Amino acid sequence: MNRYIPNTREQQEEMLRDIGVSSIDELFADIPESIRLKRSLNIPEPLSEPELVKHMRELAGKNVTTDEYVCFLGAGAYDHYIPSVVRHITGRQEFYTAYTPYQPEISQGTLQAIFEYQSMICSLTGMEVSNASLYDGATAVAEAAAMACRITGRDGIIVARTVHPQSREVLKTYSRFAGRTVAEWDYKDGLLDFSELERLLSDDTAAVIVQNPNFFGLIEDLSGLSDIAHRNGSLLIVSCNPVSLAVLKPPGDFGADIVVGEGQPLGNPLSFGGPYFGFMATREKYMRKMPGRIVGETRDSNGRRGYVLTIQTREQHIRREKATSNICSNESLNALAAAVYLSAMGSEGLKKVALLCCRKARYTYDELLKKDVFSPVFTGPFFNEFTVRYSGDINALNDRLLEHGIIGGYALEKDYPELEGVWLVAVTEKRTREEIDDFVERAGSL
Repeated sequence: MNRYIPNTREQQEEMLRDIGVSSIDELFADIPESIRLKRSLNIPEPLSEPELVKHMRELAGKNVTTDEYVCFLGAGAYDHYIPSVVRHITGRQEFYTAYTPYQPEISQGTLQAIFEYQSMICSLTGMEVSNASLYDGATAVAEAAAMACRITGRDGIIVARTVHPQSREVLKTYSRFAGRTVAEWDYKDGLLDFSELERLLSDDTAAVIVQNPNFFGLIEDLSGLSDIAHRNGSLLIVSCNPVSLAVLKPPGDFGADIVVGEGQPLGNPLSFGGPYFGFMATREKYMRKMPGRIVGETRDSNGRRGYVLTIQTREQHIRREKATSNICSNESLNALAAAVYLSAMGSEGLKKVALLCCRKARYTYDELLKKDVFSPVFTGPFFNEFTVRYSGDINALNDRLLEHGIIGGYALEKDYPELEGVWLVAVTEKRTREEIDDFVERAGSL
């Protein structure tokens, strides 16, 4: 890619002559004089390339990144270590320049990468079919709800308040313009309240949506939840952290019908909020109601293994009214990063990452509670994220921590007014004992 527009004044004049005009003004002669701008644009003067590079570096230097700062902020996006092989593979030209395989069968490398990604997502979630990814975790939740409505012919959605607030907001936006209703299911001591669900279920409930670990970091007991939903003729949708599935029972084993989540923890950097990708997996009997694409494995006429786009139920390929979604692109470069990450880590490596997250989070939690300014909030088990109540102003605490090179936790009162003063802290395998001890000491004394 060129860093500048490589044409000189002489070249501009040559182009004008070739199209039969003598000047730029003549080129735009059809634009009425009354609407033409008669002054120079109100923009800075041009810079030389060295000056521009210096300026851009100065601007970029104002950003706070996890390369220089220690991060304890999670709330849906996590600072995991990314093996160098991930960037090496995703940086290859044949992958990062590909938009979408419109003539898919000649893109065997891309199709195989997606197929392997789908296989690993199915293995993690305990489901039978995965699509080739979605935009992010929030849209995956909304698309799963729409899918459930297509399957059941109903229009009601019940979503737990312990599902990520942004996912719930996207779900409401999708549902509002599709004529669907969304009821929120409250929690008790930070966990699902099954008695509340029984009250909310109706003949129009298409799906029940839960998250595990939930937004508070707590591990839910999903036993029996699918039975409650299925007795009502509803589907169970579970959103989950993919890293947690290395040590937790997969949603498929609990009877989930659709499993979704944010794939960022799998080999994708934080990147100031994106791009990320959403994963989705389901039962084979529902795959034709699934949005996006599915890559399949086949054999050619000579018996050689090959890959094809088995299903592509989007409006560019089939009649618009038959399309399952207006999702036009999948985040396949991000999904490729996940596939490379999972391949590099292997099942034992991913399990080790998950266990390190658990142990380091527990150590951090116990150490924070030794400080007088922190107290417990919920009593349930947690994965890599937990809540504590702070006796002061959380936002002021985060500001002071930032001055010491530490990105603090998330203030839950932004989304849960009843949890004023509650701090959501995330700990990944990257955090060292020294970093955690420094964090605890500063947080407890600032």
